[in-house]
Amino acid sequence: ASYAHGGPTGPLFPGIRACIDSLQAQGMLLGVATGKSRRGLDGVLAQHGLGDCFITLKTADDGPSKPHPEILHQAMSETGIDPDRTIMIGDSTFDMAMAVNAGVHGIGVSWGHQPVDQLIDAGAAQIVEDAADLLPRISDYLGGEA
Repeated sequence: ASYAHGGPTGPLFPGIRACIDSLQAQGMLLGVATGKSRRGLDGVLAQHGLGDCFITLKTADDGPSKPHPEILHQAMSETGIDPDRTIMIGDSTFDMAMAVNAGVHGIGVSWGHQPVDQLIDAGAAQIVEDAADLLPRISDYLGGEA
């Protein structure tokens, strides 16, 4: 889940909830692979009413830290989705490096903690400047879905 600076008490970034809702409505299988603890993630999901939005939740409690691909591999295994149909969306170089290490498509978001050039250097296949750009980028990558 994307949330504004300030930790789990911060609001979602503008447009993120609508993006999640749209992807869910289209039958997309959504998951989280985060460096947060399970407790931290559960708090964020509960605060924003996102608990039922994701079918797999992988945290730092489930495997080695990013950029190791283990938690992403676990998420793909749980969903049955192949790497070529998986997209990792993230705001850090660790997210993009994990995507590369797992053999999945990485979309970097420009509103996070790290500069866009660092996301690209870490392996981001695409960069989005606004949450509204996520749906068309996902759709393009998946060949019209999303």
